[in-house]
Amino acid sequence: MVVIQVIVGGLLLGAVYALFSSGLTLIWGMMNFINFAHGEFVMLGMYVAFLVVVWAHGGPPAFTLGAALALCVLGIGIYSSLIRYVIRGPMLSQILSTFGLALFLRYAAFWIFSANFVSLPATSLSGTISIAGVYVPLAQLVAGIVAIALTFALHLLLTCTTVGSTLLAVAEDRAAAMLMGIRPDRMQALAWGLSAGAAGLAGALLATAYPWSPSVGETFGLIAFVVVALGGFGSVLGSLYAGLIIGLIQAASAYWLGAIYKDVVVYGLFVALLWFRPQGLMGKA
Repeated sequence: MVVIQVIVGGLLLGAVYALFSSGLTLIWGMMNFINFAHGEFVMLGMYVAFLVVVWAHGGPPAFTLGAALALCVLGIGIYSSLIRYVIRGPMLSQILSTFGLALFLRYAAFWIFSANFVSLPATSLSGTISIAGVYVPLAQLVAGIVAIALTFALHLLLTCTTVGSTLLAVAEDRAAAMLMGIRPDRMQALAWGLSAGAAGLAGALLATAYPWSPSVGETFGLIAFVVVALGGFGSVLGSLYAGLIIGLIQAASAYWLGAIYKDVVVYGLFVALLWFRPQGLMGKA
């Protein structure tokens, strides 16, 4: 029964990994742009959720929606003020711009919130429930289910709607999209808003179950890159599968080998898999 509980916990955590990683794969797959500040978007989503609960006494719907909207606006603002000016520049300028942005956001959070770990006060998601004899924290269960649903929703948005077709058209050929009357800057700003919003929402969901500090963004950023590379660049469903796999591996290795080895196992298996399939699970060769 303990093993089943470990598996369930790993899958639920992996679902949230998939949600914030889907935002990164959207940017990476659509623009061929590497966003090193993506982990900091997750961290900011956690702090937005904390402020909504502490200041406005909002419940889970309020702080998750607030985090998603706040980070969506931030993502659009960052694209408009920074990314649109470096996206057609050399790769080095792209890397340094988002790496500098990550440092700025992280140390701004240190300055505002201090380096102490914080956690959400008790909410309606506090407590544990039993499902067929398996005890699961309610917050973790809700976070996992919501994350899976929203990841599928993002996949459907990209593959089954006019907005998704327009986004993919810009990704395929920016010049041809302009000739068809599409405004690439507007669509890329939307992509950054969706990416940051997904990260902020995932951060709010993670905040219900885990304490954090401003440095947590670095950890989530590394996980997001692993999930995207493992799932396949540009594939939201690939990110979902890879996130579930990584969450499961982390939980199993922490249980059998110890918590200090979980990341070693994940990154080791990740490198081994990419040795044989560098395009990832669902990426194109």
